[in-house]
Amino acid sequence: MNILDTIIHRKKEELAFSKSKVSVQQLKDSEFFGRKSYSLKETLGTKSGVIAEFKRQSPSKGIINDKISPVEVVSAYEHSGASAVSILTDRDFFGGSFDDILSVRNHIDIPVLRKDFMVDEYQFYEAKSIGADVILLIAACLSPQQVQEFTALAHELGLEVLLEIHSEEELKHINPDINFVGINNRNLKDFKVDLQHSVDLKNKLPEGILSVAESGIYSEEDFKYLKEKGFDGFLMGEYFMKDENPGNKFREFISRVTV
Repeated sequence: MNILDTIIHRKKEELAFSKSKVSVQQLKDSEFFGRKSYSLKETLGTKSGVIAEFKRQSPSKGIINDKISPVEVVSAYEHSGASAVSILTDRDFFGGSFDDILSVRNHIDIPVLRKDFMVDEYQFYEAKSIGADVILLIAACLSPQQVQEFTALAHELGLEVLLEIHSEEELKHINPDINFVGINNRNLKDFKVDLQHSVDLKNKLPEGILSVAESGIYSEEDFKYLKEKGFDGFLMGEYFMKDENPGNKFREFISRVTV
């Protein structure tokens, strides 16, 4: 199995356990389930366009930064103009948890993307219950039919949908109800980064759909190149998180790319 297959296999094991412990009704009864979501469609065009990520570790990089709190980091992101924040909730491979979103929800007033491997309807109720506003769907581990069904459920719950694709074959996963299409510059199966591949793929997207460049953005030059090629948003995490002060790194980066 490649790393994506391994993650999905483990995710299904986690879900079986979660479902046995917490019912959907219990999720619906949680503090944040009834809150009105923030809209990334609104903030993406009015701020920096950066979805700044809080990420402790990854399968490809190991520990990135496990010495700093989510509240400290994402509050600094918001203060310096992030359009939204992305927070990993996968535990085994990315060192995340629901608490990372729960701990920041009342401290920031911009959208939170729950970044995880969504393979079951139950996870959408989880996302809503912890205060997420946007969810990620990864085409590589879903069928086009699942993407359509999950998108409908997300919208029913007041969540926006970022669909992540990696290849031309995955263009068939896009449907008219998707809010954003993210193009991952890093291939999840071998972790190679190819910005030109992402640009080529972006040029094949349906007209009018909002596009987000994801991962593998390691410099101001990368950012500016992708912006010039027409991307509407940029999901960045490692570039900031590998600094001992991610919030300060983000502030400095934004000051340089927006002049």
